[in-house]
Amino acid sequence: MILRQSASESEPLGPQLYIVTPPVNDARRLAASLEALLDAGEVAALLLRSTAADEALMRRHVDTIAPLTSCRGTALMVEAMPELAARTAADGTHVPDLAGLSAALKILKPDRIVGAGGLKTRHDAMVAGEMGADYVMFGEPDATGRRPSLEALVERVAWWAELFEPPCVGFATSLEEVSRLAAAGADFIAAAELVWQDADGPASGLRALAARLGTGETV
Repeated sequence: MILRQSASESEPLGPQLYIVTPPVNDARRLAASLEALLDAGEVAALLLRSTAADEALMRRHVDTIAPLTSCRGTALMVEAMPELAARTAADGTHVPDLAGLSAALKILKPDRIVGAGGLKTRHDAMVAGEMGADYVMFGEPDATGRRPSLEALVERVAWWAELFEPPCVGFATSLEEVSRLAAAGADFIAAAELVWQDADGPASGLRALAARLGTGETV
């Protein structure tokens, strides 16, 4: 399984949206705003992040969110939990470093998605691609909130898009970054706070993001 990139190869839709949730401690509370967000525009993938320390609670989170994503054709990804993805309705896992990528691929391929993030160098990205990651993500904040400069991020996305086949996800924290990453050739645009912290709510944030990409209408 891979992330869908467009409805038709002859009519490419441009970058698709990949939404990252805030760390979740109550999936039922998230569900209401998430349902409105998913109805506001087409979302290719949703990365479910959790504060759950145990797998049983995270499983309940997936069980709550999966019905909302599956009926809309949105791939549900869980963060760094390939075993959980294999035993639930999740579509795959996003691994935030190379250390767990090999194990995730063994557990989930070929039926589910394995994405690779935390790729600090070009070499890391090439290794992830050679190992069989379904996509590479550039620009997501690390555990301390640090991330590459916009210029470095745009350069990395453009390099990957020109030379490699696996899809590239560019992580954006502003609408300016959305435009720059799309122009650089990102197949998917990931966003977190840009959507969830919109002054008028997550659905409004998604519409603004989609409008910037030309995949939706302005608010």
